[in-house]
Amino acid sequence: MCKSITISSASKNKKIMIKAEVTVCGTISRIAAVRNGKEGRQFVSFGIQTVVKAKSGINKTIDISVAKDYVEGEDTGVIRQGTRIEVKGTLTFRKKGEALYLNMEASDISLENVSGEDSIVGNLHFLGKASKNVEVKTTKKGDSFIVFSGFSTSKEDENFEYIWVRFVQFETERPEWLADKTPIDVKGTLELCVYNDKLEIGCRVNELKPWEKEQQQ
Repeated sequence: MCKSITISSASKNKKIMIKAEVTVCGTISRIAAVRNGKEGRQFVSFGIQTVVKAKSGINKTIDISVAKDYVEGEDTGVIRQGTRIEVKGTLTFRKKGEALYLNMEASDISLENVSGEDSIVGNLHFLGKASKNVEVKTTKKGDSFIVFSGFSTSKEDENFEYIWVRFVQFETERPEWLADKTPIDVKGTLELCVYNDKLEIGCRVNELKPWEKEQQQ
């Protein structure tokens, strides 16, 4: 068995509104299969499951669909169902109806010495719009912080879907420009949790600024 597999991203130049560079520890739930992608490029697809802790009540097991470029001669048989795995790469989110789908483009896979605890840790980059409810709060030490939500919109079939993210930024006051439906560009620590059996996306903000759409490639 190989200790790690170094791979490159399966998709190129795709604009993504919400993405996170993460490390995921979990268990392989679907064995690897080699598939044909766009322009004849082959990629390996498999699934992993990991547990996300609940704010209260029962923790939730979530599924992540993983893809990576296929390397000629690569032994995909080492990706076996039930095996513990650590995957590094780019995590993205897709919503359809009430279902939230997690997809990952892997950059590195490790099958040995994997932590015994399930986890998803990393940094989030969000492009979207702020909601109108911006709360200003104060810590016990008297420091102010802000709590607000943002949403990103995508079209699935004939319907528009909205993915919401909850943000908290410490040691700051509310920016004057932050208002309802203001385009925002946010970077920070990804925080996933479960509430009422639903996966919620959160972010502890490190950088918050207006989203200058014309500057995006």
